[in-house]
Amino acid sequence: MSFKYPVYQPSLNGNEKKYVLDCLDSTWISSKGKYISEFENKFAAYIGIEHALGASNGTVALHLALLTLGIRPDDEVIVPTLTYIASVNAITYTGAKPVFVDSIAGTWQIDYNDVRKKITPKTKAIMAVHLYGHPCDMDELMAICKEHGIFLIEDAAEAFGTYYKGKHAGTFGDISIFSFFGNKTITTGEGGMVVMNDETLYKRALHLRGQGLAQYREYWHDIVGYNYRMTNICAAIGLAQLEQADGFIAQKKAIAAQYRETLKGLPLQVHQEAKDCVHSYWMVSILTNSIKDRDPLREFLKEKGIETRPVFYPVHTMPMYATSYQKHAVAEDIGWRGINLPSYPALTTEDVDYICNAIKAYFNG
Repeated sequence: MSFKYPVYQPSLNGNEKKYVLDCLDSTWISSKGKYISEFENKFAAYIGIEHALGASNGTVALHLALLTLGIRPDDEVIVPTLTYIASVNAITYTGAKPVFVDSIAGTWQIDYNDVRKKITPKTKAIMAVHLYGHPCDMDELMAICKEHGIFLIEDAAEAFGTYYKGKHAGTFGDISIFSFFGNKTITTGEGGMVVMNDETLYKRALHLRGQGLAQYREYWHDIVGYNYRMTNICAAIGLAQLEQADGFIAQKKAIAAQYRETLKGLPLQVHQEAKDCVHSYWMVSILTNSIKDRDPLREFLKEKGIETRPVFYPVHTMPMYATSYQKHAVAEDIGWRGINLPSYPALTTEDVDYICNAIKAYFNG
């Protein structure tokens, strides 16, 4: 089914076509070419970090980050249950055990108090997921990691343009990742980025990303590596998107503000921005006051040509991760009541008014 207002669609109105045609004309279409390093360097400069490595998607970027830190079987990695499945699957790929924690009701982000309760001698890392573009409490998480001598990984897949106390998300951890899937704030179609400040970690990630190719001997591989590289075509699209990033982010914040203002007084809550935080609103999300309204509201909006998505279901409730009973009350509450609304930059004021009026019509009968 096609929607008049999809939940997301990319804006490709800059130099995307020009740069892609340049790749085709030059025949540099795979994992070599000028756009890869240019995109990596300009992305690193944009968020304020030393090193950035393009990857073929956000999930493999997460896997690469974990491998770079040496996460292995029998290790434990603490992760919020309220996240996209890739955060948890990437941990499982390494053989490590994902240890689920709950979320904070106000921000929907990882509950650092629950994190403290879940640390064991096997804990090697905490994965902070900046859900829907709102940052986690990085002061608390960095303090925990320092106290226990464990790694901090930032899953900033949804957090391009997100800031915590003036610093861009993804610049606090030992290693961090971003996603550039087609529905992200900037896209490469499929793509991701691994970022870090540490030179040793950068070289290790570079080695692992490129099939374990030895640096000083042609076609000699000295470790089991992975083909997780980004293509020149994807990087070309990413570079063109990065040139427009400020405008995308500003428009998404304006859309979120309009939703907040127009939906006031209805039996729902719009996801809010906490103090000292800049929410990039990758998705504008709401919670219906009653769980009974979530699915009927989505169906009503669908009939009006408006696509929505449920907020991520807590991963600990999914069959492959539900081997023992766990209760994470806040995450479950958000997961059962949450809706993502259309949030793409091309939405006009009139478009958002139409969507808001449809939501009002549902509640007003």
